Amino acid sequence: MDKVFIAIPAYNEEKTIAKVIEDLLQADYKNIIIIDDGSKDETVNIVKKYPVYLCQHQLNCGQGAALRTGTEFALKNKADVIVHFDADGQHQVKDINNFIIKIKEGYDIVIGSRFLGDSYNNIPFTKRYFIHKPAIIFNWFFTGLKMTDAHSGFRALSRKAAKQIRITLNRMAHSTEIPGEVIKNQLKFAEVPIDVIYNDYGQKFSDGFKIIADLLKHKILK
Repeated sequence: MDKVFIAIPAYNEEKTIAKVIEDLLQADYKNIIIIDDGSKDETVNIVKKYPVYLCQHQLNCGQGAALRTGTEFALKNKADVIVHFDADGQHQVKDINNFIIKIKEGYDIVIGSRFLGDSYNNIPFTKRYFIHKPAIIFNWFFTGLKMTDAHSGFRALSRKAAKQIRITLNRMAHSTEIPGEVIKNQLKFAEVPIDVIYNDYGQKFSDGFKIIADLLKHKILK
């Protein structure tokens, strides 16, 4: 198998991080990077009990910044494939291999879609139609990349893609920045279905406005 690194941003995930790590280790993923993003709970102490890499931000910088740190660390350690995976237990380890297969087929970046998987029916109605659907349209308008899921944090990058994609937005707007980088760098892109377990509601409608504000600010200052 190519050298696969799993990059996991974590902020106050003491309730879920142990199981996420254990599930990955049990599936024989050995190169796991936990990027602690300034947690104030026991996340770091829990992570230190496991044979994984730990990168730490002293202050909370945001998920985009954590993924940038994790991706850079993986590249320095000769990763062939870098998987972005959540720390809250929503993503399923069993789905990772589908991403790796696509990368081996020659795709540069593969993004998971909740709208292609069985978990589509588990997405709360209001979230499905008042958050996800508008976000998909906005993403297409803003980046030019047609996707079925606008803000999936479950993705895999080839080494080539990881070196070319620049994550400059520190918080959640990076999920829109990345598709823009796919178009900019003419990377070969695919989506794969994923199943997601919802532990809570997740992003709210107001979070969408924060993402839009970050993107517009970035566009103006660029």
